[in-house]
Amino acid sequence: MKLSAILLFVFLTLGNNLYALKPKANDEVIEKKVNDLLSKMTLDEKIGQLNQYTSQWEMTGPAPQRASAQHQLEEIKSGAVGSMLNVVGAEATRKTQELAVKNSRLHIPLIFGYDVIHGFKTMFPIPLGEAASWEPELAKLSAHVAAVEASASGLQWTFAPMMDISRDARWGRVMEGSGEDPYLGAKFAAARVHGFQGDDLSSDNTVAACAKHFAAYGFVESGRDYNTVDISEHTLRNTVLPPFEAAVKAGVATVMNSFNEIGGTPATASAHLQRDILKGQWGFKGFVVSDWNSIGELIPHGVAADSAQAAELAIKAGSDMDMEGHCYITSLKKLVEEGKVDESLIDDAVRRILRVKFELGLFDDPYKYSNENREKTEILTPEHLAAARKVARHSIVLLKNDEHLLPLKKEGQTIAVIGPLAADKDSPLGSWRAQAITGSAVSLLEGVKGAVADPNKILYAEGAPLTIGQPSFTKELKFNTTDSSGFDAARQIAKKADVVVLAVGENCFQTGEGRSQTEIRMKGLQEQLMKAIYAANPNVVVVLTNGRPLVIDWMAEHVPAIVEAWHLGSEAGNAIADVLFGDYNPSGKLPVSFPRAVGQLPIYYNHKSTGRPDPTGTVFWSHYTDQKKTPLFPFGYGLSYTTFKYSPVELSSHEMSMNGKLDVSVNVQNTGKVAGEEVVQLYIRDLVGSVSRPVKELKGFRKISLKPGESQKVTFTLTPDDLAFYGADLKKKAEPGEFKVFVGTNSDDVQENSFVLK
Repeated sequence: MKLSAILLFVFLTLGNNLYALKPKANDEVIEKKVNDLLSKMTLDEKIGQLNQYTSQWEMTGPAPQRASAQHQLEEIKSGAVGSMLNVVGAEATRKTQELAVKNSRLHIPLIFGYDVIHGFKTMFPIPLGEAASWEPELAKLSAHVAAVEASASGLQWTFAPMMDISRDARWGRVMEGSGEDPYLGAKFAAARVHGFQGDDLSSDNTVAACAKHFAAYGFVESGRDYNTVDISEHTLRNTVLPPFEAAVKAGVATVMNSFNEIGGTPATASAHLQRDILKGQWGFKGFVVSDWNSIGELIPHGVAADSAQAAELAIKAGSDMDMEGHCYITSLKKLVEEGKVDESLIDDAVRRILRVKFELGLFDDPYKYSNENREKTEILTPEHLAAARKVARHSIVLLKNDEHLLPLKKEGQTIAVIGPLAADKDSPLGSWRAQAITGSAVSLLEGVKGAVADPNKILYAEGAPLTIGQPSFTKELKFNTTDSSGFDAARQIAKKADVVVLAVGENCFQTGEGRSQTEIRMKGLQEQLMKAIYAANPNVVVVLTNGRPLVIDWMAEHVPAIVEAWHLGSEAGNAIADVLFGDYNPSGKLPVSFPRAVGQLPIYYNHKSTGRPDPTGTVFWSHYTDQKKTPLFPFGYGLSYTTFKYSPVELSSHEMSMNGKLDVSVNVQNTGKVAGEEVVQLYIRDLVGSVSRPVKELKGFRKISLKPGESQKVTFTLTPDDLAFYGADLKKKAEPGEFKVFVGTNSDDVQENSFVLK
């Protein structure tokens, strides 16, 4: 019998036990190696492992003759640097690794990190858009492809996934997360960790993941980046932390702390977050890296007088690696010598960093990720682009489709494609685009032309440019508010067409870090253009390309069809065309609520009930006097080209014991004329708790596929663990009492039943 056959037999015989044995043995071996190495290290060498720099020069050439670059070069060679970021490429990472491994006394390899958020060169939908698929397995797929490409370019570590829950679309970084719900966020967080890290972190096609930003960054006041956060411990535990805990359970290798303060303490200096919860209660064994200079920023926060005090606060709080803060490398040794910092704290941080380096296999072969052959063959492959197209079309949400205007016909129709984003080949790549090639995306116009029988039937006009100048990640955008000279040409082709596809929304650099906005309506002249086109031809399909929920009240009232297409990545135009022409029946659901007006923000489905939730016959109840309090489109919302009918909710019992379970079932029927997919959503409400509970909480979802006329019984099983929360005593448990259970097509359109937990 061949060895491969023997190994297969052992695997099939032992099953999951094989996985139970291997990590334990590896952990013991790695711990011994870590402790042996740590015992040989000087204090300076230990502190060096806690120090991360960004590249000061092009690593494939000599260091410039400026002092900072020369100093960094010498520090790498002496072992005073543990990690580098923004060194990319097989050749560059190899040469940099050689500086550390060949010259330092103990030959400890560097770990190379980079922001690989939604793809490396093959770009996938922004994470918010990907969450609209409600298919965590697709997030796992996109993270895996990103890991393959990043690792082929010499990287071993990504600063992703971001799992900040956010309820405020003004915050630019909402595009990086999975929306407003902790349950959905937790599912996508775990999937992305598994996608990046795979089953074996030492494999050369995986990368270490980083759960960020720990914690509550998405709750910044006014939706303004880097701002203060002031939330209760209950909100922290029940809403903010579940995705992070899911990431830790999934084995995430690293965690990044956040820029914001929370309750008066910046997260970087919070022992409660990092030592008590993360490393204590959750047993996290990896290491915590600061965000860019977040240790140094303890000074402007007003909790540290200088970099030495900042270093002292951060290391005591549990921040293990200093990203570009220069505080640890300049201050920690003196703090230890003065007795202000115990060296055991530094040992703990070093042990955590070394452990990850051993798990990555860097001590076995420091150069195994710097493989130029892989870099030439495993990036932007046809298979990766096909995966990007698949994930993109599953991420599209159909918001409106009056009179069945969609899907469009591939022949026999003249289609006008209009708008500042119609021919844009760059915005679809999204913000935080890693090594994406500028202008490499398939545009909407290209996708539409490629889908129809006769491209000459496709008419195009820009209408009006969205921005002035060349948008970039590092510059403030300037919007066109005066040049409407292209309106007439756009109106003329709209009149000639049977239907108009209007591409509007946001340039990709309107969202992302530092891109908070007070107004989330469409910028520039887009609303005026939309109204002018609608007046010329009311058969308008709006394709929204955006990184956040937008205020689209006029559009929603007047335009017959609206497609939410986010920033979908490299294959955006093809994926949108797949949906527009019915090659793929849209199945996406919103992971965030769309407001009617910016004044509703923050807005989210899982809010609490007030003491006066409903109309009383007077003005004295919780509402607005000038607008409805409900969202324009609720969480979980999304249409299909077919329709689905839900039966009443059936329960296996109307009582559940504290050690029991309860089945929740519903029959779903496709009542339309085409096959389609539906995301069946399960929510609960705890009617009375020791602290007030949300009016609905997502507790399960399942995507099913049904042919016309076909029905399927969908069953969810609830246990007391699903009902547990952090109550008045801040202990997580289910509390007895009455519960409502809801199943439906979105958080608002549901069938309900009830049961009692005893």
